[in-house]
Amino acid sequence: MSSSKGKDVHEGSSSNSSSSSSALIVVVDDHNHHQQQQQFERGDEQAAPTSSVVGAPVISRYESQKRRDWYTFGQYLRNQRPPLAISQCNSSHVLEFLRYLDQFGKTKVHLNGCGFFGEPEPAGPCTCPLRQAWGSLDALIGRLRAAYEENGGSSDTNPFASGAIRVYLREVRDSQSKARGIPYKKKKKKKIPINTHQQGA
Repeated sequence: MSSSKGKDVHEGSSSNSSSSSSALIVVVDDHNHHQQQQQFERGDEQAAPTSSVVGAPVISRYESQKRRDWYTFGQYLRNQRPPLAISQCNSSHVLEFLRYLDQFGKTKVHLNGCGFFGEPEPAGPCTCPLRQAWGSLDALIGRLRAAYEENGGSSDTNPFASGAIRVYLREVRDSQSKARGIPYKKKKKKKIPINTHQQGA
């Protein structure tokens, strides 16, 4: 089965576009908040710092991925005609970015006319397109939403937290669930048992 559920968006993109620099640059932390704010206002992220500083703190995989995603999105905006700064970004640009990423996807999404539509384990190959898995897009938006505010953006104007983005992700989730025959199960919150027995009674 050619689908690859839950793969990171970055992994999908790098395998199909080795010549694209947007998905391969690691950005390290900028400890100067004032400089971050200036960069945000100017959209000036052209010069990405490297991680060659001796004694630099080891960052988690999540933080590393978040910075790569943030740089990739910034470079995507700069490649537009005319180029856009992060501060000019809105939910429409985010939606266009998510659709753009589909070309690097690894998840087979069967079309309505396909004989394997709704089959979780198709018996053979088909010509249906590969897409980014819903889980990958959902995680990506979560990282970019956090990165936007960490880099000087306001929570009130965060385009990654827009209702339009939530609607889009929900539609992708539902359509992929039907096409792949894999029902989406909502995670149940664990109930904390309440001890009704009083100690020392």
